[in-house]
Amino acid sequence: MQGRDEAEYPAVADFFSYLSSPEVQADWHQFTGYLPITQAAYDLSQEQGFYAANPGTEISIEQITLNDPTPNSKGLRFGSYVQIRGLIDEEFEALLAGQKDAQTALDDLVARGNTLIREFEAAN
Repeated sequence: MQGRDEAEYPAVADFFSYLSSPEVQADWHQFTGYLPITQAAYDLSQEQGFYAANPGTEISIEQITLNDPTPNSKGLRFGSYVQIRGLIDEEFEALLAGQKDAQTALDDLVARGNTLIREFEAAN
């Protein structure tokens, strides 16, 4: 977000504050099924009776918070993940379109993915 007009930054900060508010996060969690990103959003959902009205929706939260986080559990640790996800989509589409058989698509995905991983490894 660098290089923008200085007058825009307060509006951006206000927007991020709005997005991260417990009300917005609880609403997002409740209508999408995604995990709440803050304890306050979870607490608000609980206060609103969401979990009582929708049995089972709390299970994923209970599972993800079962143990204390470790350095290896704090987020995605997979270099070039976004690019590799794109490769997965491309190879799967080629498979579904009949352009490749399953083994060829898988082999191509592995080769292309390994190339990206090696590039990430070299850069980092």
